[in-house]
Amino acid sequence: MKPKSQIVNLPVYKPGKPIEEVKRELGLEQVIKLASNENPYGSSPAVLEAITREMANVSIYPDGSSAELTEVLAKHLGVARDHLIFGCGSDEIIALITRAFFLPGDETIMADQTFSVYKSNADIEGAVTIEVPLKNGTHDLPAMLAQINDRTKAVWVCNPNNPTGTIVSEQELVTFMDQVPSHVMVVLDEAYYEFVTDDTYPQSISLIERYPNLVILRTFSKIYGLASLRIGYGIARPEIIDLINRVREPFNTSRFGQVAAKAALQDQAFVQECAKSNATDREWLQHEFSRLGLTYFPTQGNFILVDLNMPSATAFQSLLKQGIIVRSGFHVYPTYIRVSVGTAEQNRAFVAALENTLAENVAARP
Repeated sequence: MKPKSQIVNLPVYKPGKPIEEVKRELGLEQVIKLASNENPYGSSPAVLEAITREMANVSIYPDGSSAELTEVLAKHLGVARDHLIFGCGSDEIIALITRAFFLPGDETIMADQTFSVYKSNADIEGAVTIEVPLKNGTHDLPAMLAQINDRTKAVWVCNPNNPTGTIVSEQELVTFMDQVPSHVMVVLDEAYYEFVTDDTYPQSISLIERYPNLVILRTFSKIYGLASLRIGYGIARPEIIDLINRVREPFNTSRFGQVAAKAALQDQAFVQECAKSNATDREWLQHEFSRLGLTYFPTQGNFILVDLNMPSATAFQSLLKQGIIVRSGFHVYPTYIRVSVGTAEQNRAFVAALENTLAENVAARP
């Protein structure tokens, strides 16, 4: 059997290394995972209560329209119900967008170091990816604009950008959107929206009525702590939502994901407390990196991309042996690792391990 030619050399996505696997391989009793930007504080207690109640309905298909969740989220965001679509994580909505709009030979524009799922899904549909270098770790919107032509279907802007954590401001985004042709979709991925503390960050939902070609992605996987339940959402004009829905599978989100997301939305005190803790611990980590003489990108997410001045694979293995899982392998930044912001205790353990890794690297130099 012959597959699509464009998927033969497509790399398989490699998630962060599981804690249990590391314990088993290295014989460790304690392992801290700071690789996947998960919420170290878990999820709201209301989520577990909602899931427990829903266990009685485990044999029943979920609501394919996510009606109750749509009602709660629409009220929370201040949008009409027909502006929303749900997916198995925001990853699925990325896949649905490419399935609905991309034809072989179409072009799509993204940064050269950003969330890899944009490119992999474009590749599957046979689209041509134009990668524009980041500028100081930030999307270079003028350079991206210059790449748009009649074949361009979509531009992807990850804001905050994964893995650098940098943002484009509302003024920068509006200036960009004013010049993007109406036939080009702009997908604004705001997976880390709730962690941002910078006042210049876009309030993007208010821009949708002004720009019919704007699509916003958000998720319950990060600050809401529902990563294992795989539920994210898109916000756009009804005509775009309708087209994406036409290629969506009927039951793409679970009963548990829907009730958990609904419960999570209704506990905004938990969300605010997590955001506050992240901001404090993020600042502490950046201060520690400065103390150690390390360069890093000032981040607005719940992760930091930091330069260790050694091959990232070497640093990864050194930290792994000490029971710390981080993320490495960024092709534009080969000496950087991305570390998620953990609890205060986890962050202290990481910095202690990092000091050991840096000392090992110095000792290994000729």
